[in-house]
Amino acid sequence: MTVPIEGFSKLTKNEKIDWIATNYTIDPKITKKVLKRYLNSDEELQKLHDEFIENTISNYYLPLGIAPNFLINEKLYAIPMAIEESSVIAAASKAAKFWLNRGGFKTRVLGTEKIGQVHFIFKGNSKKLTAYFEQVKPLLISNTASITKNMEKRGGGITNIELRDKTGGLENYYQLHCTFETADAMGANFINSCLELFAKTFREEAQVFEPFNKEERDIEIVMSILSNYVPNCLVRAEVQCPVQDLKVDEGISPIEFADKMVRALQIAKVEPHRAVTHNKGIMNGIDAVVLATGNDFRAVEACVHAYAAKDGSYTSLTHAQIEDGIFKFWLEVPLALGTVGGLTSLHPLVELALDILQKPSAKELMQIVAVAGLAQNFAAVRSLVTTGIQEGHMKMHLLNILNQLGATEDEKVTLIDYFRKHTATHSEVVKAYEKLKSN
Repeated sequence: MTVPIEGFSKLTKNEKIDWIATNYTIDPKITKKVLKRYLNSDEELQKLHDEFIENTISNYYLPLGIAPNFLINEKLYAIPMAIEESSVIAAASKAAKFWLNRGGFKTRVLGTEKIGQVHFIFKGNSKKLTAYFEQVKPLLISNTASITKNMEKRGGGITNIELRDKTGGLENYYQLHCTFETADAMGANFINSCLELFAKTFREEAQVFEPFNKEERDIEIVMSILSNYVPNCLVRAEVQCPVQDLKVDEGISPIEFADKMVRALQIAKVEPHRAVTHNKGIMNGIDAVVLATGNDFRAVEACVHAYAAKDGSYTSLTHAQIEDGIFKFWLEVPLALGTVGGLTSLHPLVELALDILQKPSAKELMQIVAVAGLAQNFAAVRSLVTTGIQEGHMKMHLLNILNQLGATEDEKVTLIDYFRKHTATHSEVVKAYEKLKSN
């Protein structure tokens, strides 16, 4: 029976590995072997990885791949993607190649505003609170000068602070709703530092605001934190071409294909069950680039899905239409990204990924990431309305199945060749493997 441990964080890495292997796994010997196998032999690099998080026992690797041939605003990119799911990079690459000779992808940043909030409880006269806020607002901004100085040099800083009355949802609840520009940084630490100083100043100055009574001076700061929902940090990516150019070589005419694409997106707009899977496909492309470039994919996910439900029901993030014989396919998505700070200068592969992307600014990275999502979605919907998703997906998944079965390299070559002409379902792969083994 396992028991709680005191001071786990103070153990050496080997002691941590021994403890977890002995107390929580069936075969400690195999556990230790696996964990140590994934440690980096370069001690300096391993030390760097160890310091990213707490209680490190090994490294968890994801494949880093490249999706080439992305023409974005007349500039050619090869996009690094870190992901474990088969067919994602192949699908994105296929979409990039399809649009390469049809004008490529066009993008523009619609906004870069980021948000933070000071949440507080005020039990008093709201008009007096408004008067107090108007008086203290300049001081809130001036008191952060030491924090904002460097950010302002890079073109960022505080853009506004608003007092918002939220008492309709929660008694006595108000907030300082604050907006920021953070240039090429994601800006989380900058924003949170500003917010905490806002909160301190806001509470302290209330003590000497003469119109307040004793209770009103006692403002309760609940918390000060950035918001990962940034609906005004928005980017648009789109493709378009004459309908007659939509030759997809899958036994379907260009106009039929265009009609099916539009109809598929209409379904994703009105049916949340479909919309979730539809948007998940978009995030396959977005998350893979966000992860490869050292950004926070969890924050991006939370924001994007909130944005998909902003009008009261969860709906598609992509759109399609046919207008005057032109097929248009586009995406508008909120993305708060950075190319400086965080892991961007610490993780060697993150630094390399940004180098491959030709050292983009945060705005440029927003556009590249949005294109990856749009390309992935186009490829997925194209498959769904033509050959179906499973044919291509299962062929890409074939190696995973063969590795699970323990196939040799020669067996893999034989079976990959066999399934070039046969449907690669899991059961069929198992059957073919067992037949090959028995011969």
